[in-house]
Amino acid sequence: MFRRRFWLTLALTIPTLAWSPMIQHWLQVSAPAFPGSRYAAAVLGTAVFLYGGSIFLGGAWRELSDRRPGMMTLIALAITVAFVFSVAVTLGYEGTDLWWELATLVTIMILGHWIEMRSIDRAQGALKALARLLPAMAVRVSGDREEEVAIGDLHPGDLVLIRPGAGVPADGRVRSGRSAVNESMITGESRPVDKDAGAAVIAGTINGNGALTVEVTNTGDQTALAGIMRLVADAQSSRSRAQALADRAAFLLTIVALVAGALTLTAWLLLGAAPAFAIERVVTVLVIACPHALGLAIPLVVAMSTTLAAQHGLLIRDRRGLEEARQLDAVFFDKTGTLTRGEFRIVAQAVADGRNERDLLAIAAAVERNSEHSIAMGIVRSAEDKDLSLPSVTDFEAIPGHGVRARVNGHEYEVGGPALLRQRGTGLTGALAALTSSAAERGQASVVLLEDGRPVAAFAVADAIREESKEAVDRLHDMGVQVIMMTGDAKAVAESVGRELGIDTVFAEVLPGDKVARIDEVRKRGKRVAMVGDGVNDAPALLSADVGIAIGAGTDVAVEAGDVILVRSDPRDVPRIIALSRATYRKMLQNLWWAAGYNVVAIPLAAGLLAPWGILLHPAAGAVLMSASTVIVALNAQLLRRTRL
Repeated sequence: MFRRRFWLTLALTIPTLAWSPMIQHWLQVSAPAFPGSRYAAAVLGTAVFLYGGSIFLGGAWRELSDRRPGMMTLIALAITVAFVFSVAVTLGYEGTDLWWELATLVTIMILGHWIEMRSIDRAQGALKALARLLPAMAVRVSGDREEEVAIGDLHPGDLVLIRPGAGVPADGRVRSGRSAVNESMITGESRPVDKDAGAAVIAGTINGNGALTVEVTNTGDQTALAGIMRLVADAQSSRSRAQALADRAAFLLTIVALVAGALTLTAWLLLGAAPAFAIERVVTVLVIACPHALGLAIPLVVAMSTTLAAQHGLLIRDRRGLEEARQLDAVFFDKTGTLTRGEFRIVAQAVADGRNERDLLAIAAAVERNSEHSIAMGIVRSAEDKDLSLPSVTDFEAIPGHGVRARVNGHEYEVGGPALLRQRGTGLTGALAALTSSAAERGQASVVLLEDGRPVAAFAVADAIREESKEAVDRLHDMGVQVIMMTGDAKAVAESVGRELGIDTVFAEVLPGDKVARIDEVRKRGKRVAMVGDGVNDAPALLSADVGIAIGAGTDVAVEAGDVILVRSDPRDVPRIIALSRATYRKMLQNLWWAAGYNVVAIPLAAGLLAPWGILLHPAAGAVLMSASTVIVALNAQLLRRTRL
């Protein structure tokens, strides 16, 4: 709308300038004369006022109806004063009309709004980008028949075929097929995620080279993508304390501009200036003092920060959380599932002299593969993580209370703990004994592999620390933030994890109900704290902290306890949130200082304070300066995109 109005208004303004006597005098040229040509500037200027100026007149009416005069009120008042005075001069009142000034003023103001709207549209592009992720059509499978349907016609329980390179039309679960799916647009994770039967897929993600048959679980507003879009929209529309401050400042600036305009008119008339000159000064003051930039200073940064966060898998549920994160002194981490994987892995291994670690791990995993014990599953996962090929086993047998037994390549292998060793009447020596002793000190479980009754390998099994946790802790320390771990695990286990990660304080054996007390204890020391947890068991602690960060929420964005939701289970996203918060605050301050500070110089200049020295601002120049200040604020907000998280 602004683009269309700008081009047509510009087309009307150019001939207004051409038939303006003042412009003709300055340029020493004459416009074509015809009957009534002396009224050409008046007719064209009136058209510009009615067509281009109607935007500002309508906006002023709405502001005054809400009893909140602001930018539109000032612009409308300025162009109305210029219009009425010019009409009076054209009809015979003594003075110089302001038709060309009025036309250029309206045109420049519309151009400034057009540029501003483009900036806002870019800043709020996250929602449009998310909406574009969904394909328009899907291939629904009914028996042996395939049909292409609109995604709006899909229902839970439908089967859809997702061909290589196609977008996923709805949330679902893979029924058959194997592929790697690019989920970066939802989670921020750059690597494709392998999917096979039973795996969940998210609407809006992109299938890789394989074909998948997916059973639809959620469609439309129930999908994870729709939930993310709602969070982004809510965050962008929510008001922060900084926004409230900017709004109050904009209102006060409007009052200051009106008072300054009245004083300017009175002062110049008392000094004997011509009415046309005094009116021109008033119009310039009203235009240049428009609090447009001040009104945009915060919303543009908010839109940019929430967009940037969403692109990195950081969902802002409550803008207060993002605002507070810059002031954090300490971060509480839950251990299980946050700093650790929440599932067992082999964390240390020792083998008898001359034996190969990978071969023995593959054998142990093959023997344990048929067991459902959590430690057995941890051994199998560890082998899978190393891409080991597992040998085939025969004669598998569970030994109740002791372990499992099976035959591999003609040898009998047994896997179990201390009870198995006691039953076999054998002990450990050397590296195997050292590993099990060390594991016991750290509160970790130890498992032994026996070959034909002889111990050949020992494994320490524990809840594996995430590879990213150490980097997250180091980055927080670099930011000057204390790191605290809080867990219900045994003290030995907790302190072992704390030492490995370099955590400042460890609270172990903490019951869920006591987590809030631990947080309050640190807050009473004057520290601002964040709690990082899984958003379910840690809900009371997340709510009691200054900033609640729900980590590992995955695609379930309906986490009510956290201010910030981390789509990925990556603790490094915690320092990223703090970095974004600090960068966002800097941009807000820069914009507020510029938007408010420029008026300190601009208003006196517009009023004609330097007129005795021949320095005067024309209304059109005032419009350029006001628009320029708005554009500068918009461009500065765009620079937030360069923030390295």
